[in-house]
Amino acid sequence: MALWGGIECTVNRVGDTYQDQLLRNGHDQRDQDLFQIAQLGLKTLRYPLIWERTAPHCIDKPDWQWADRRLGLLRELGIRPIVGLVHHGCGPRYATFAGLEFAQQLPRYARQVAERYPWVDAYTPVNEPLTTARFSGLSGHWYPHANSPRVFVDILLRQCRATVLAMQQIRQVRPDAQLIQTDDLGQTHSTPKLSYQGEWENHRRWLSWDLLCGFVSKEHPLWDYLRWLGIPPAELAFFVENPCPPSVIGINHYITSERYLDERIWQYPEHLRGGNDRDRYVDTEVVRAAPEQRVGLQGLLLQAWKRYQRPIAVTEAHLGCTVDEQMRWLWDMWQQTQQARQAGADIQAVTAWALLGSFDWHCLLTRHEGHYEPGAFDVSSGQLQATPLAELVHCLATGQNPAALVPPGPGWWQTVPQTDLA
Repeated sequence: MALWGGIECTVNRVGDTYQDQLLRNGHDQRDQDLFQIAQLGLKTLRYPLIWERTAPHCIDKPDWQWADRRLGLLRELGIRPIVGLVHHGCGPRYATFAGLEFAQQLPRYARQVAERYPWVDAYTPVNEPLTTARFSGLSGHWYPHANSPRVFVDILLRQCRATVLAMQQIRQVRPDAQLIQTDDLGQTHSTPKLSYQGEWENHRRWLSWDLLCGFVSKEHPLWDYLRWLGIPPAELAFFVENPCPPSVIGINHYITSERYLDERIWQYPEHLRGGNDRDRYVDTEVVRAAPEQRVGLQGLLLQAWKRYQRPIAVTEAHLGCTVDEQMRWLWDMWQQTQQARQAGADIQAVTAWALLGSFDWHCLLTRHEGHYEPGAFDVSSGQLQATPLAELVHCLATGQNPAALVPPGPGWWQTVPQTDLA
């Protein structure tokens, strides 16, 4: 099994402001980062050629200087890039996913990238379309800051349609190009009273992959819901008639991915309280509220394998915590992935995500507070300083046994008591 790497590269929009992780972590200005990443032994890297950065003002006036230099370096270093085109973004101002232009213009950008770099054979046109649609259309965190099920679904459909059309354009240039389709995967657990809501959310978690695979027909559990929202049958039929199943199902999994719904809202802080039109409840991490119900990565990988029977990669493995806990987390994810492989699932890789760390994900990038979480490297000085996590990444990437490197003892997520609801 391979270890891939990745750089947190979100370019998202809050209000009228675009935020750029590559500017904040300094990678935008440091070509030499790629040499230090190569020294980790990584041979595959999720790498950004973000649309909003390359062609921010006009699709016909892209600036390729940065991309030419960086992809050229990756090629010289023998690192295969999985090129990402939109990462939690809404598209540039002239073609946001608040309208139809997104799905019209992103394929044009994808074609430009493929023609300029025909040796690139793996793409993620849109990272985490379901998660981005939830944060932008349902939770209101990101542009267009909606709290509407219909806006959520519209954004999701536009991102998935753009992905299908983008891959069609890419494959006209590179017929064997792979689609590595990422999204967050967890599971929703609940009290018995809220089992109806948990069941619905557990259908929804698959929706981006289901759409791309052409699974959303009249037999799909969410068909009636989508029609009730007013989605025309022809819009859903597009995906059935133009299936674009991922070459690799990319699963991003965090400690926050598995959720717990509880109507006993008085037991939880005020900021966790919410609900639907029927019940008031909290939506919190299962690891804190009911850890005995947690499925874990191994179980989730086996669920995905059973559902799709397609190659899988863990495309983000990262924990925002102390470096000791980060090492325990990556090792735990590696071991659980190996167990899923032993159980018969075709798992190709685990990805050490956020190699350069990340900024302000503690508030979902809604505020600019300068809160920094290091990764395998700490960039707070303006230069890359390897952390102990880097040595673990190197061992896994080069096929060595890293067990002696991992700090002894369990991770906090393996010991948190059931009564800890903070």
